[in-house]
Amino acid sequence: PFFNAYLKGQGKPAEGEAIVFETGANEWRHLDAWPPKETRQSEIFLQPDGTLAVGAPGAAAGCREYASDPTRPVPYTAAVTHWYDPAFMVEDQRFAAKRPDVLVYQTGPLAEDLRVAGPIGVTLFGSTSGTDSDWVVKLIDVFPEDAKDPDPEAAKTRAGGYQMLVRGDVLRGKFRNSLSKPEPFKPDAVTKVAFEIQDVFHRFKAGHRLMVQVQSTWFPMIDRNPHTFVDIFRAKPEDFRKAIQRVCSEGDRRSAIAVGVLPN
Repeated sequence: PFFNAYLKGQGKPAEGEAIVFETGANEWRHLDAWPPKETRQSEIFLQPDGTLAVGAPGAAAGCREYASDPTRPVPYTAAVTHWYDPAFMVEDQRFAAKRPDVLVYQTGPLAEDLRVAGPIGVTLFGSTSGTDSDWVVKLIDVFPEDAKDPDPEAAKTRAGGYQMLVRGDVLRGKFRNSLSKPEPFKPDAVTKVAFEIQDVFHRFKAGHRLMVQVQSTWFPMIDRNPHTFVDIFRAKPEDFRKAIQRVCSEGDRRSAIAVGVLPN
């Protein structure tokens, strides 16, 4: 409709301040504002047992940890390729979920559709045994095990249990408070790290699960952080060290993501 109206002079321009594609539902929406005015903020808490609690944190408290080794980074794609493949933006994340250097959090099957719109806020309370660290957070739509395979199967995709990447982003920890004044981490001290992931408009359908993955490498999408507070571009081989990363949820320090939720 846009090209017909503005390039071919056919028909009228579509109404609405924003015309946005809702992934998951796979439909275009005409909206009066972006983010939509009906959006209500909700927090999704990362629980120490690996679950996600929507709206309010559970009573359990504690930390989960993983060892991040910059010499064995988590790849951004399972494909073996010498070029950038944009298909990674919806790639099945099961290859990452099974790694010991990736934390996985997920809900149970959703009782009803969950529509998420707008920016995604990330607040992590974490620590590193090093003096610098990257924090990568990915929002994922997990399909039911009995989901039907797409037809036609251009990519030979298996939909059952598919972990579709919805959004992902990274914060280089030394810049957590200022882009102009990098700061080291105090080893093993729980520190607040907050950043925003790109806007999203996605429908998690009933029966699907919502998943969050946390990791500290995403190579070569993001260059490797050596886990030492140095100029990374001038880092020497001996600067790259394995570090123990922890993500915590306890007391008033609850790791969470904040999303805008639309009514169904």
